[in-house]
Amino acid sequence: MEKQPTITIKELHAKTGELVRRAGKSRSPIAVTDRGKLVAVIMAPHRYQATSRRRTVLPEYAKLLAKVRSDDVLDDLNAVRGDR
Repeated sequence: MEKQPTITIKELHAKTGELVRRAGKSRSPIAVTDRGKLVAVIMAPHRYQATSRRRTVLPEYAKLLAKVRSDDVLDDLNAVRGDR
């Protein structure tokens, strides 16, 4: 397995253009570290696959939303808060 290139933030600051161009042409991402801790990764856009998260609305919340719809946000907030 090929070792991922690693640079420090200081190196990134000094050579940003060169490193971004290199990452754009490279098959492997470049890890950016701050005091030895991984803080970012630079990679070619075609290598990046965004993950989409699915949100789940709880049934109780969906029921509440269906009941508490009005044209006034303050009325909605008061209905949700109840007697608090």
